[in-house]
Amino acid sequence: MNVDKLKVLTVAGCLVMIAALYMIFVYVPTEANMGVVQRIFYFHVPLAWLAFVAFFIVFICSIFFLIKKDLKWDRVASSSAEVGVIFTTLFLASGSIWAKPIWGVWWTWEPRLTAALVLWIIYIAYLLIRLYVTNKEQRARFAAVVGIAGFVDVPIVALAITLWRTEHPSPVIFEGGLAPSMLYTLLVSIAAFSILFTILLLQKLANNTLESDINKLKEKIK
Repeated sequence: MNVDKLKVLTVAGCLVMIAALYMIFVYVPTEANMGVVQRIFYFHVPLAWLAFVAFFIVFICSIFFLIKKDLKWDRVASSSAEVGVIFTTLFLASGSIWAKPIWGVWWTWEPRLTAALVLWIIYIAYLLIRLYVTNKEQRARFAAVVGIAGFVDVPIVALAITLWRTEHPSPVIFEGGLAPSMLYTLLVSIAAFSILFTILLLQKLANNTLESDINKLKEKIK
């Protein structure tokens, strides 16, 4: 994506994010049972969803790398993993902030939270492999295996509240349990964070591609 298109996407992202913040803090009514803290929901769900999207991209690109042996797929996977770890960190943090006034604790070892923490650890390990394995071909292969195997935990996190008894509420989004104003606010928030995710991914991919080109020039000079 060229600079002009990225600027347009950034402006659009800012406008949609402003609209999302207005809807979260002004438009949508306060939830009757949980009160104002429930507004974290409109941050928490998009962060979780986009973390899953990021790791799905890692999964797909890792498979393509192992098949085609083309490092461009490795660069996309690496870029997406870094953004995914950021979103997972924010997803876990927002969940803890939400849990404290509702459950009375910052953290509890219930299935979804535990699976989400394991997911975060898996992709931290993915990034550590990329940091400490110096041979680029070997690094890409090792990372691809972890990226593919680690994705197994994503559906476990997503389905935890239906597979086991947890403290999380039932999936009201898919059961029609959200009032129209809440659903509209959630959709706009997802759109805003999706644009942010896309911008971060494109910027990181551009940086990784530039770094790869610089390393190739260094090797030619040697």
